Amino acid sequence: MTSVLYDVPGPRARRRSRILSVVTGLVVAGVLVFAILQLAQAGQLEAERWLIFNDPLIWQALLRGLWIVVQSAITAAVLAILLGVVFALLRQSELRVVRIPTTIVLEFFRGMPVLLMMLFIYLIFPIGAYWSVVAALTVYNGAIIGEALRSGMLALPKGQREAGLAIGLRPLQNRLLIEFPQAFRNMLPIIVAQLVVLIKDTALGTVVGQVGLVKEGELLAEYLGRSQHYFPLFVVMVAMYLLLNFAVSALARFLARRRNQPAPALAMAKDAGMGGGAA
Repeated sequence: MTSVLYDVPGPRARRRSRILSVVTGLVVAGVLVFAILQLAQAGQLEAERWLIFNDPLIWQALLRGLWIVVQSAITAAVLAILLGVVFALLRQSELRVVRIPTTIVLEFFRGMPVLLMMLFIYLIFPIGAYWSVVAALTVYNGAIIGEALRSGMLALPKGQREAGLAIGLRPLQNRLLIEFPQAFRNMLPIIVAQLVVLIKDTALGTVVGQVGLVKEGELLAEYLGRSQHYFPLFVVMVAMYLLLNFAVSALARFLARRRNQPAPALAMAKDAGMGGGAA
């Protein structure tokens, strides 16, 4: 199928693309080999440094930190989605006194770095490190999710809104009952992808003293010897974050595939139409 966005690449363009891919792969492989050689020269790959993971207490501390990450991420994700729904509805309000302040608040939250927001909440409000992290992640990601939902509602055909108003629904009822469910379904892969960013941003909670995975690794490194065991702990923490993010990314890809698949009734109707035409 020919794309309407760009021309199909010809033989010369495909050849350049293959050459560029090979060169990029060689560069990446060279960087990895150089990094491994440097680590081996510094003694970071010695087996003795990795024996600490034979101790169940090490895994207990790391898993405890990972559980705090999961808890804070789930709490912030649920609250961010709810806040995003509120932001999207307020931003779509027909009242200027509601729409304009909401726009200003959204732009402020979207433009403020998450780290500074965590520090601000932690220093101003006496709610502790955990809830400071959750509140900052909720506000920041809620603003982004709200804009995504608003874009999804604006992308709907105008007939959806006109049909709802024609049957007597009020504008707010129309958005809640007709526009919002469709927009949420269409933007769900983007929302889940934003949740991956939320999970990674939980690592910033170390700055305000949240004892998450990174903080647990820091404490273990200080106790066991930073020069000897920090790199193995770092590798394990990275692997834990990657596994968690890969799981959420796999969910996003699954939702994207489900969204692109036609509904069974629609597929049966198309098949019946094709069969009837052939007959």
